Amino acid sequence: MTTFTVWKYEDPDGAAHAESALKAAAADGVVTIVDHAVMSWPEGADKPELHHDHDSPKRGAAWGALWGILVGALFTIPVAGVVLGAGIGALAKATEGTGITKEDLERIRTEVGPGTSALFLVTENTDLDALGDRFRGRDSKLIHTNLTAAERAVLLETFGAG
Repeated sequence: MTTFTVWKYEDPDGAAHAESALKAAAADGVVTIVDHAVMSWPEGADKPELHHDHDSPKRGAAWGALWGILVGALFTIPVAGVVLGAGIGALAKATEGTGITKEDLERIRTEVGPGTSALFLVTENTDLDALGDRFRGRDSKLIHTNLTAAERAVLLETFGAG
């Protein structure tokens, strides 16, 4: 099953460190990375920085376009209520079919800010126990997933993140 998750870190470098652990896990066959992006928002910066590599050229191209749309629209649209609502509504329309709802977009927008980072992941064929062992104890918070409630509970229990 293909899984889309967004993990928040309370440090601008946290997602980059998690990315290194994720790539090592993929090299060991613990997870297949379809695509991923790292967003870092250093304290004092006007907007976040996005770093993206195409993990799977066949399937990752569409996700790569999505990362740019997500980060660009979520973090550059004005913060004013009506304008923000309209911008997120338009973004929700653009992300239809990805499993990302308007509420998810609003949560990502409010959770990630200056001094934090986020790891956007599309994975499959994951050994959750083995991957969880590698990520346990990291200062992360799951802020979005396309998993069912039961699958999400297993993911949070495995990774020890909430």
